[in-house]
Amino acid sequence: MARIQLSPNHRDGVFHNRLANRDDIVGAIGQMFRGSRQRTPDAPLPVVPRAKQDFDTPPADGLRVTWFGHSSILIEIDGKRFLTDPVWGPRTSPSPHFGPKRFHPMPLSLEELPPLDAVLISHDHYDHLDFPTIEKLARTQVPFYVPLGVGAHLAYWGIEEHRIVEMDWWQEAVLGPVHLVLTPARHFSGRGLKRDQTLWGSWALVGPQHRVYFSGDSGMFPGFKEIGDRLGPFDITLMESGAYNGSWPDVHMGPEQAVQAHRMVQGRLLIPVHWGTFSLAAHSWTEPAERILVAAEKKGVEVYIPRQGEFVVPGQIPPQQRWWPGIDWETADQAPVLSTSLPEPLRVELVSDFSAGATSE
Repeated sequence: MARIQLSPNHRDGVFHNRLANRDDIVGAIGQMFRGSRQRTPDAPLPVVPRAKQDFDTPPADGLRVTWFGHSSILIEIDGKRFLTDPVWGPRTSPSPHFGPKRFHPMPLSLEELPPLDAVLISHDHYDHLDFPTIEKLARTQVPFYVPLGVGAHLAYWGIEEHRIVEMDWWQEAVLGPVHLVLTPARHFSGRGLKRDQTLWGSWALVGPQHRVYFSGDSGMFPGFKEIGDRLGPFDITLMESGAYNGSWPDVHMGPEQAVQAHRMVQGRLLIPVHWGTFSLAAHSWTEPAERILVAAEKKGVEVYIPRQGEFVVPGQIPPQQRWWPGIDWETADQAPVLSTSLPEPLRVELVSDFSAGATSE
């Protein structure tokens, strides 16, 4: 609490974004019940199964990323291994019986994970901080790096406090050759009725040879440019690209703004995450992939959409295969997501990204 009260991002008992958020959560939930889009797969996904021995040989160039689904990503960078927002549970919910259910099995079990140097948490929502997963990781000795206040959850769940490092925006920790920086994001927090009592953020991993940016959850905001100016360029950006809705434009970016955020942080290869694992919005489950390919091509951005469990190594990117089915989806002009309170030059550029086009199949 003493650390929280010293934070410039905390006042009146809660944490604050740099820009105020506008959202209509009730309206968005109503759309989910009324919507006719195919929000879950009707066939098994082509997950790439993994085992611990697959990670015995480190990446030759020092950088490899493995997306396990949603925002759970193994980042191997300059001799260190980091796991982001590990969610191995079957649902993103306070109940094991209700709530959004996982589309696919995890590519490997928690027991098969290779040795980790740290777990990085972006915020405490159920789809990013999963009690069953943390409970199992508590039996290891891996340290956790988390935004301010999130450590209280971990300590309550059995993580020894010496394994928990709480950080504010722009604070930095060093693990061997890699610097971990908790960078700002535009989102919110909470696991119940009380909101914003813990901080949210994104992560920059800065090594001597490589740099990776993980967005966590965020709406569009000018802070992406500051992150790029201070810590970029990044070899890989892991940008949340799903679970968007025009009714909550300030807490999730959507595909077009994710591409813009990638450019603002000075990313090279964009890997979209936070899609393809849980149904958390009214759009069809494949729409984030379709729209981000369109937006990336328009902006000349290199993007790769891996299967869950697939290794991604910059410089060894295969031709993109559409491993997801061709189903009905809405284009950016049909269902735009534009964050509010943006400075006018950025807003104008984003509006221009909504290109006309018919619903695709």
